[in-house]
Amino acid sequence: MIRVEGLTKRFGQKVAVDHLSFTIEPGYVTGFLGPNGAGKSTTMRMIVGLDRPSAGRATVDGKPFAAAQAPLREVGALLDAKAANPHRSGQAHLRQLAATHGIDQRRIDQVVAMTGLDSVIGRRVKTYSLGMNQRLGIAAALLGDPANVILDEPVNGLDPEGVAWVRHLAKALAAEGRTVFISSHLMAEMSLTADRLIVVGRGRLIADSTVADLVAASSGVATRLRSPQAGEVAAALASPDVTVTAEGPQTILIRGLAIEAIGHAAAQHGWVIYELTPVTASLEEAYMKLTDTAVEYRSAAPVPQGAVR
Repeated sequence: MIRVEGLTKRFGQKVAVDHLSFTIEPGYVTGFLGPNGAGKSTTMRMIVGLDRPSAGRATVDGKPFAAAQAPLREVGALLDAKAANPHRSGQAHLRQLAATHGIDQRRIDQVVAMTGLDSVIGRRVKTYSLGMNQRLGIAAALLGDPANVILDEPVNGLDPEGVAWVRHLAKALAAEGRTVFISSHLMAEMSLTADRLIVVGRGRLIADSTVADLVAASSGVATRLRSPQAGEVAAALASPDVTVTAEGPQTILIRGLAIEAIGHAAAQHGWVIYELTPVTASLEEAYMKLTDTAVEYRSAAPVPQGAVR
C-alpha cells in the first residue's frame, strides 16, 4: 500500500505538489493522470525518496521508502527509461542491481524473458531504442519481485504489442495482490488498464475515483434515441428538466431522463424505436473536462497552411 499525506514540494517560488493526499490500495491498477507540469513525476519521486518533500509525507506499507531494508523487494520503480549506464550491457545493468540484494541469475533470466529482451540483453544500452529502454526499466523494476510497483509513463516508445503487454502485465501484477501505480497520457489505454484513477492538476488533487464513476460523473444522464417519429418524441419529452438535442433526421440525444422512463413513454405512445442507447463520455472527454482549468501549458490553435506569408 502507498499512502500520500499532505505531500508538498516547492522549487523556489514554484509549488510543484500542493498538499496532496491519496491512498493506493493493493490488488488494483491505479492510474495517475494530469496535464504536463501537474506534479505527477515529482510525486512519484518523493514516494521513492528521490526528492525530499517540503511538507507532508509518503509511506510504502506504513513506512518511508528510505526505511526499507531491501528496497528492490519492496518497491519496483520505473521513473526514467534512460537511467541505465549507456556503456554497460542490459545484462550487466541487471546484474549490478541484483548484486545489491543477493538476487541470483535465475531471477534475472526470468525478468529478461518476461520483458522480451532475450535477443538484445547482451548489447550495450546505448544501442537500445526507447522501447527497449522501457522494457529494461520494467525488468529492473520487477527484479526484486516487489509488492509495490510504480511505473511512470511505461508505454512511452512502445509499439502496439508492447502497449498491450504492459496493460496485461499491470493487470496480472494487481491480480497477484500487488500495489500497481501507473502514470500515462494515453487515455484510451488507461481506460482499459486502470481500476482507479488519481487525477491531479497544478499539484493538487482533482479526482480520486474509479474509472466508471469518473466517466459517469462527467457524462450525466444521456440517451440516444433513433426513431422515424423523433420529432414527436422530442416534443413529448422536452421539459424544464429534460434537454432534447437533434443529432440527425431521425436521431435525438435526451439528457435528464432515465432510459427506463424513455422506454415506458415509448410503450405508452406507441412510438417506433430503432435505437435506445445510453451515452457516456470517453475517459479522455471526462479527463479534459476535469482538467480544463488546470492546464499549465495550453497549445494555440494551429495556423492554417498559407496563412502566414
